[in-house]
Amino acid sequence: MQGKKKIIEGLSEAVLNRDPKSAELAARGAVREGIDPLEAIEKGLIPGITRVGDNYQSGQFFLPDLVMGGEAFKAGIKILEPELLKLRIKRKSAGTVVLGTVAGDIHSIGKDIVAILLTANGFDVQDLGVDVPVKRFIESVRALKPDILGMSALLSTTIPVQRDVIKALEAEGLRDKVKVIIGGAATSELWSSEIGADAWAPTAVAAVKKAKELMRSE
Repeated sequence: MQGKKKIIEGLSEAVLNRDPKSAELAARGAVREGIDPLEAIEKGLIPGITRVGDNYQSGQFFLPDLVMGGEAFKAGIKILEPELLKLRIKRKSAGTVVLGTVAGDIHSIGKDIVAILLTANGFDVQDLGVDVPVKRFIESVRALKPDILGMSALLSTTIPVQRDVIKALEAEGLRDKVKVIIGGAATSELWSSEIGADAWAPTAVAAVKKAKELMRSE
């Protein structure tokens, strides 16, 4: 047990230290020791990247630190994600989610964590990436027929795009065919209600919980 704890702490520290190589080695150690990949992500990598973000917000870290923390996080995920997918194959799909960061916003770490956790919990995820225009969200909903559409926006200047997408879904006759979850630092439960979204998720873990709740309400 001590070895497991040490490996998970090592994952967190590697991300906090902005060290991709150490994150990769710690992730390989987790796989080698048979640690649940979801636990390694939720208790190791995510706390690490959260602390990086907190340090950036407080002024202790600067943009290069944030970028390197993200690279370390991704290095660990690269090793652990295939293990998650092996577990995912054994389970029935929990639903289909289309996910993206809205146009004008290129922040990806929060969205990436949501995608990983949704996949780990049995959802089929189509990640559209960042800076996604309204038209592409609509085209994806029409083509893929997902159960849930998730939109992230970190900036107050980009959250209006979430409203634009919902209005476009209504105009195209698609709104009643998909549940909409929004998230991102600039969003709130009040904003979610104002624009007519089905749910607001303040964190990646909350996004998974909300997705499961929406699927149960189908």
